Amino acid sequence: MHLITIQTKTVKMDKSYLLAIIATLCCLISIAQHTTTPIHYTVSMKNPKDQRFQIQMDLNGFKEDTLELKLPNWSPGYYQMMQYYENIEDLKATHSDGTPIRIIQLKDNSWQLITKSDNNIHITYKVHASKKFVANSLLDSTRAYIVPPNNFLYPKGYLDAPSLITITLEENSKWDEIATGLTPIDGYPNSFISKNFDILYDSPLLIGDLESLTPFQVRGKQHRFIGYQLGEFDRQDMMESLRKIIETCVEFFDDIPYDHYTFIGIGPGRGGIEHLNSTTVSFDGNTLKTQQDVDRMLNFLTHEYFHHYNAKRIRPFELGPFDYDKGSRTNQLWIAEGLTVYYEYIISKKAGIKDMKTFFSDLERHINAVENNPGRYYQSLSQSSYNTWSDGPFGTMGKEKGKAISYYDKGPLVGLFLDLEIRKLTKNRASLNDVMYKLYHKYYKGLNRGFTEAEFQRVCEQVAKSSLKEIFEYIYTTKELDYKKYLGYAGLSLDTLPKNQNNQGIKSLKIKILQNQTPEQSALRNAWLNQ
Repeated sequence: MHLITIQTKTVKMDKSYLLAIIATLCCLISIAQHTTTPIHYTVSMKNPKDQRFQIQMDLNGFKEDTLELKLPNWSPGYYQMMQYYENIEDLKATHSDGTPIRIIQLKDNSWQLITKSDNNIHITYKVHASKKFVANSLLDSTRAYIVPPNNFLYPKGYLDAPSLITITLEENSKWDEIATGLTPIDGYPNSFISKNFDILYDSPLLIGDLESLTPFQVRGKQHRFIGYQLGEFDRQDMMESLRKIIETCVEFFDDIPYDHYTFIGIGPGRGGIEHLNSTTVSFDGNTLKTQQDVDRMLNFLTHEYFHHYNAKRIRPFELGPFDYDKGSRTNQLWIAEGLTVYYEYIISKKAGIKDMKTFFSDLERHINAVENNPGRYYQSLSQSSYNTWSDGPFGTMGKEKGKAISYYDKGPLVGLFLDLEIRKLTKNRASLNDVMYKLYHKYYKGLNRGFTEAEFQRVCEQVAKSSLKEIFEYIYTTKELDYKKYLGYAGLSLDTLPKNQNNQGIKSLKIKILQNQTPEQSALRNAWLNQ
């Protein structure tokens, strides 16, 4: 696995390019079995206030007389078209002798170069980076955040090619740290290797005067929290909670598939995106004033961490290899995202950082969101997954508002029903946990691929030892959720709050424990809540 590292600037700018070229040759020899052709990026930030990265891209060993350079239209983990090409400026190319190469823009995100079989091509361009959002690159006077699909062009047909990335840090700048998931090159500070573009595009970089919290180890693997202006909060308590969360997740799957893991706090903003051995999250410790604020942040961090299992490794087959042009549409984001929401609560409860009242409150939030959204009559869960590219992940971006739902809300509820149904059918001998464990070890560890919709249902039914046709109707139809039935398995029900407690007439539902319940209901609830 590629490591998370903090690199410190020790070389001068005028040496970095030469060192990077030498490093490219050495590294590519060492991974010759994966090599097609070397690609070297040098990233400079000479005037951060201008909010433009200067990118130098050197192609060595290409023999085609025509090359097409492309830029992804989206970033895996955020299922929306991002129009990154709009940020590319001053694209130029020269032959090895310095003569210009004609560039023809074929599409919004692709450019053709007539190279005349020149083995060494030199390309330069700028990337305008001014949006404060986790799926967009950002450069300003305070830090640099690089979302690789936003910054790095690739030669069409060479997504499997290795590449070298060198970050040029100014001599007098206070920016002397880099947090990234890319593999560092020993002896060459600020230079990193990626064996293919799927890894490069999955490895953001945060550059600046960064802060680090006290790291910890789980099963001998180091875990860090690094970020920009983290703010004032109980840092020891935060890291202790994260340690408990990660230990619980690792115990859950009995595997830890990376060498290092880092939470990268990019500063105040919106969103978080998961990666193979890191996550980038909007984080401002100054906002953690109440226990509710802390609980919300821990939910967020647990969600992004659990994603490195569910979404990055336990994944629908459409989510890799990625289609960087058109996007990778799937009906199963309710699994990748919705079940991850469900498990952020399960994991937090099991880790001992959430009590039953808070756990129920988390679920109630999604119940009320679904029940107060008329979109549930128009769109199924699978349609919500597939149409997120147009509707948005919360079902509010489409032209017809009120006719879409969010897999972030209905997904965890179907996960809850599925979990309780399996427990009911097997008398608590199995649960959704067994489904997730089997998916991880069979499809990721065993077959090294994603699963189809049919395979997901088959695994669920194998664990349940019974048909789950009724549950899966909630995924493919707009059938109303039967809370009474499935919550009833655990001796629970929903109460509608009196009107004077409602918010402007909006339906408000709360989970309560039934007074009169069977030993079977009590046993199932206790096993579920105390797993």
